[in-house]
Amino acid sequence: MTDALLRKLGSFCPFNPKDAALLAGITVDHHTVGAHEDIIREGEVPRDVHLITSGFAIRYKNLADGTRQIFAYLLPGDFCDLHVFILDKMDHGIATLSPCSVVDIPRDTILRLTERPAIARALWWATLVDESTLREALVNIGRRRAEERVGHFLCELLVRLEVVGLVSDNRFELPLTQAELADTMGLSTVHINRVLQFLRGQKFITFDRKSLAVLDVDGLKRFSGFDPNYLHLAPYRTKPVMTPS
Repeated sequence: MTDALLRKLGSFCPFNPKDAALLAGITVDHHTVGAHEDIIREGEVPRDVHLITSGFAIRYKNLADGTRQIFAYLLPGDFCDLHVFILDKMDHGIATLSPCSVVDIPRDTILRLTERPAIARALWWATLVDESTLREALVNIGRRRAEERVGHFLCELLVRLEVVGLVSDNRFELPLTQAELADTMGLSTVHINRVLQFLRGQKFITFDRKSLAVLDVDGLKRFSGFDPNYLHLAPYRTKPVMTPS
């Protein structure tokens, strides 16, 4: 449970053994949330910070006409809501796509973590990356063609999951339906199906109901205009992250 968090935050800032031990300590108590369940709904008052330690979750908003827009994906090692200190109530919902292990972290614990300079810097960096990822999603929907949108999204998942050690031979689990991908891309499910078939026909990807493999990583990145700069991966992210002694 600790590994994804240390890998992600360690990609921003290396930790000494004491910092690593503090982070390990917050992931001891976790609970499972089933697939397609709300972790917190729009309008609810946030109390704890939620950390995803396994599974896929999303940020979303429901519209008055019953449609939904998914605008962010939360992967293992991601905090859902570090902003609970300033929100009176949630302005969006957070839900699971697959069964997730979730840690509920009290505000006091977060404040204690921020007293450690390296951890505070990593948390701040993670928040900035969340914001830059949202900006890129806006560009994706607003300016890229449908095939490029989906390709760019898949490249982002590949890179983010690689950072936390959940990619093998450019293949990763993808518990995502075409309807959910449509809610993300602002397209119909019929259009999404055509896009996926196009990407597969170009030999960029192959997929089944449980996983997706990127066959031509460089080619898909070029085709989609994907530049990982907005994810702000530190040059030393490949160095070993220190673990508790």
